Amino acid sequence: MLSASPLTAGVTLLIVLLMFGTSFAVGKGRHKYGIQAPAVIGHPVFERLYRVQMNTLEWAVMTLPCLWICAAYVSDGIAALLGGVWLVGRIWYAVGYARAPEKRAGGFTVGALAFGALGLAAGGGVLWSLIGA
Repeated sequence: MLSASPLTAGVTLLIVLLMFGTSFAVGKGRHKYGIQAPAVIGHPVFERLYRVQMNTLEWAVMTLPCLWICAAYVSDGIAALLGGVWLVGRIWYAVGYARAPEKRAGGFTVGALAFGALGLAAGGGVLWSLIGA
């Protein structure tokens, strides 16, 4: 059986790849900076890599349900587009934050706005369906 939301599925896989990439960066940072688990502090660059990973996970937990609800109740294309914008924002955030904390704001803002649009679209689609329109 084929999915009715192949674009959203593709974006979801890219989001999973981003989460894997942030996990890999933390593991590599642990080795490079000598930070033994379970410690999460010790070197400023490692701490930024860790925050990127944790913040990405925190936002992905909220974004993925909205992404799929938007795909189911609005459209695969709109969900994938907004999810793709979220992904670009999160990559921008990750790269910026890893380089310098002050470079994270632009990517964070893009990701947050895309999340908000996904949430509004998903909520609107569900509401529209509930009222029978």
